[in-house]
Amino acid sequence: MAKTNRFGEFREAIALAFDVLRRNPLRSLLTVLGIMIGVTTIIVIGAVINGLNSNVLGQVESLGSSTVICARFSWATLGRLSPAVLQRKELKAEWADGMAQLPHVVAAAPVAHIQDMTVGAGTGNVRRGNLRAKNVILEGDVPTIAEITNLDLSAGRFFNDTDAEHHSPVVVLGSDTSKNLFPNDEDPLGKEVLLEGQVFTVIGVLQPRKQALGNGQNPDDNMAIVPIAALLKLHPEFRDFVLLAKADTTENMPIVVDEVREYIRRMRRLPSDKPDDFAIMTTDTFLDLWKQISGGIFIVMLAVGSVALLVGGIGVMNIMLVSVTERTREIGVRKAIGARRSNILTQFLLEAVTLAVTGGTIGVLLGAALVGCARLAFPAFPAAISLSLVALGVSVASFIGVFFGVYPAWKAARLNPVEALRYE
Repeated sequence: MAKTNRFGEFREAIALAFDVLRRNPLRSLLTVLGIMIGVTTIIVIGAVINGLNSNVLGQVESLGSSTVICARFSWATLGRLSPAVLQRKELKAEWADGMAQLPHVVAAAPVAHIQDMTVGAGTGNVRRGNLRAKNVILEGDVPTIAEITNLDLSAGRFFNDTDAEHHSPVVVLGSDTSKNLFPNDEDPLGKEVLLEGQVFTVIGVLQPRKQALGNGQNPDDNMAIVPIAALLKLHPEFRDFVLLAKADTTENMPIVVDEVREYIRRMRRLPSDKPDDFAIMTTDTFLDLWKQISGGIFIVMLAVGSVALLVGGIGVMNIMLVSVTERTREIGVRKAIGARRSNILTQFLLEAVTLAVTGGTIGVLLGAALVGCARLAFPAFPAAISLSLVALGVSVASFIGVFFGVYPAWKAARLNPVEALRYE
């Protein structure tokens, strides 16, 4: 019976809270504007972070969870590289053969990239008649690269050992490069293109790759992959190789990293007291970097959202104090006919929470609408709203209502009924 009475009181208090909102719609809207802006900010930025997380994980997974990358310097570094790092000696392509013989390595391969690392775009040109693909990333690979990384083809095949042995002038094009050279869905397989002035036959086309950050065209889709010997003929000056190794199991990754490190140190003839003058990276390296970046974005989101929520919370407290003053006589009447302090406290606290939750709900809907509009205008826009994000927005709004509504509710509950009845 007591539970039924409490539920009835609770329901009545909520009904009174919504009645107050209906009687003062403009004032209520202006009161919760800060909460709306704060929750909208949290929803939008949180959705962008979710979308970017999905993109980054997809791109990192394309490297392979058991792949070890060895390079002259780390690709997962924020800020400028020091002069000492930039002066490191290059890794040699033939070291990949020795890495392939390590106990827990199933395959190893050298990779050559011809591109401008400062802008992340290529420098090559590929032509077909009057059609030209500019800023193409040129990549030289060996056939075993297909065992190490996930090279998804939309058409054709990757080059094999026979192509490598005979130095066949064959090329696998990126999806954007293929579209530029073969518009209107023309089949590129078996056709010839001019790469750096040399004739190559197209044997495959890559699937579009996920882009971790940003929107629009992905530079990694504008590329041409040729046998590494063919690339070195085009660019005999190239020396800066990247070495890839694949571990036999994901569990053995730490062992493989140690084996590869020791092997390259031997090839470098580094004394035991000197640090590595090369970088070893795994998928965890890039995930750790992304955690740093997304952590910074989250802090900015928290700062911006907190300011708006603080302003909204102060607005809720202010309007509830005004409401207590306006309804002093009503409070006195209710107390005179038997209302307890807990009833008054519950009523005003629920009014504050209702205000805040209403603002939070509108903020969630507004944030979802903004994200939806951005996705419609830019289909590749990296954003995804999750239930946890919605729950976070509503929960934060509820907390704001409770925190900033306690004092006005306490003040209303403490009013002397006799003085309240005399209030004009």
